[in-house]
Amino acid sequence: MSWDLGRLRRALAERGLRDDVPFANELIIAEALTHSSYASERGGHDNERLEMLGDAVLGFLVADLLFDLLPDAPEGVLTRVRASLVDEPSLAEKSRRLGFGEALMLGRGEEQSGGRDRDSLLADAFEAVLAGIYRSEGLEAARQLVAGVFEEEVRSRLAEGLPLNDYKTTLQVKAQRELKVAPQYRILDIRGPDHERQFTAEVSVRGRVAGSGEGRTKKLAEQQAAKAALESWETFQETEGPAAQPEDGSAGT
Repeated sequence: MSWDLGRLRRALAERGLRDDVPFANELIIAEALTHSSYASERGGHDNERLEMLGDAVLGFLVADLLFDLLPDAPEGVLTRVRASLVDEPSLAEKSRRLGFGEALMLGRGEEQSGGRDRDSLLADAFEAVLAGIYRSEGLEAARQLVAGVFEEEVRSRLAEGLPLNDYKTTLQVKAQRELKVAPQYRILDIRGPDHERQFTAEVSVRGRVAGSGEGRTKKLAEQQAAKAALESWETFQETEGPAAQPEDGSAGT
């Protein structure tokens, strides 16, 4: 078999995401890592059906996790936090960290075009692997994986005061309603070892810096930058002059 499932299994075990034992069904995990481009060239099943199932399993398990971690949060907050945790960039980042990208089986064209590091493929792989574990090892094994991957991030947000306020969404709505533009984010600095990374982000509106912030992930840093922008929004508007050329960055919600 071409897939290095032993390496993937050990990577998950080292992070406490599952026991260090062989996958109950290696074929379904291999299928979860098989992109349609590879299946088209070599035959066999791709991971699209598992990705569909994994999307549902992930949504349920993250919602259940948030229900316990945020006992006083209203439904709207739980929904927004869940959406931010399971969006494509978030899942792609987690796939990279777990080594799913390295294990993906891609067709030649997809490989040559950089598919191994493409967010959409990595996010799909995360959902498909989760579904494979759910189908072969049961709900509790899938829950262990989800808790291990997401709980620390949720607790970090709690510590930084972020879960009850989606600052990026609030800033996006305010900037578009009042200034008819979308905020632009960029990462200014990344420092520290892999296990203690610290990111510094900056948000600009109409080409002017509106706020900056730090966090343990890019998303948390951007949230802190958005928070800073909101806190100084009135002052920012008072000094708002002619629009400057927008800086490179990505608008986000």
